[in-house]
Amino acid sequence: MSLKNKKILLGVSGSIAAYKSALLVRLLVKEGAEVKVIMTHAAKDFITPLTLSTLSKNPVLSSFTNGENGEWNNHVELGLWADAMIIAPASANTLAKCANGIVDNLLIASYLSAKCPVFFAPAMDLDMYVHPSTVENLRKLKSFGNEIINASYGELASGLVGEGRLAEPEEVVHQLTKFFSRKETLKGKKVLITAGPTQEPIDPVRFISNHSSGKMGFAIAEAFEMAGAEVVLVSGPVSIPFPNGVKIEKVQSAQQMYEATTKYFLESDIVILSAAVADYTPLHVADKKIKKKEDVFTIEMTKTTDIAATLGKEKKTGQIIVGFALETDNEFENAKGKLERKNFDFIVLNSLQDSGAGFRYDTNKIKIINRAGKVYNFELKTKKEVAMDILETIIKIDS
Repeated sequence: MSLKNKKILLGVSGSIAAYKSALLVRLLVKEGAEVKVIMTHAAKDFITPLTLSTLSKNPVLSSFTNGENGEWNNHVELGLWADAMIIAPASANTLAKCANGIVDNLLIASYLSAKCPVFFAPAMDLDMYVHPSTVENLRKLKSFGNEIINASYGELASGLVGEGRLAEPEEVVHQLTKFFSRKETLKGKKVLITAGPTQEPIDPVRFISNHSSGKMGFAIAEAFEMAGAEVVLVSGPVSIPFPNGVKIEKVQSAQQMYEATTKYFLESDIVILSAAVADYTPLHVADKKIKKKEDVFTIEMTKTTDIAATLGKEKKTGQIIVGFALETDNEFENAKGKLERKNFDFIVLNSLQDSGAGFRYDTNKIKIINRAGKVYNFELKTKKEVAMDILETIIKIDS
């Protein structure tokens, strides 16, 4: 897939590597993209706006107002216009401002207004690149869902040799092309995802639930939507923002989640069951708040419908079903047994024994087990990165 007719917003910040932005613009235009350029004032010390304006065939912007007439350069419109935004080179200063929302120029304001994917291509001296401040800012930007095009190894302007060189323009274009190709990977596919906890009512003010935040399921939904799939997300009660471009079905109880998933199951090509569904629910729900009286209080519970097992039995039209197993002991054996019992195509296993994995964290460490017993091991990563690992595994099975 090419970049033909893609709208690319290029941000150029103050770095000696800014001279490479001329070739980057030229390559993007050659690929058929429409390019608009925003420069910081510091970037003008390294390359002229006239050069980038000539190559992009569009005016280069750097201020909130345009010249003597005071016309406003609308950063909101710029952010909404683009199919992708690239900040290349991204200096340490610009990375820090973007990571912390410090809006003192048009480039940062446009970044914060962007609804499209944003790519950062850092460029700076070796010691600046490996400084904990820069490392943390890159980590934060990545956790926000941005793409990082890592700096390359080589001779730097200071004379030092190491990481910090701006990725070559050809590599930046390759990463963009790869991203948009991925966007078409699951076009036409329907994906059903469950996420979050369920709440089982005891009385009008109390319920039984668990610690699930929904972060993992939401990251998966976002990844599949970005890959071009039509996504339905059945979510229990959560306090995090819903991903864009996804159809949302809000539920509370396990029974409601069961009814919502069965409604969409037969028309779905891929089903990912990442929700933490209650195994039991109170047999009787009080219609008034239960008062504190007895020293010992007993709630009679009954099993909820096993959503995963039910869907596994109904799998008749070639759906791929992915289950999740969060374990505390005998992890592999329990997960493998669950995969077989519930007729999954594969299961995602994570253990509460692994530091940084499980509920509420922004990170996770998983193993993926397929029906043949093959195990794919992954290191501790952000949940957004884990979602991409799951997506790529499913694509291999589905292709």
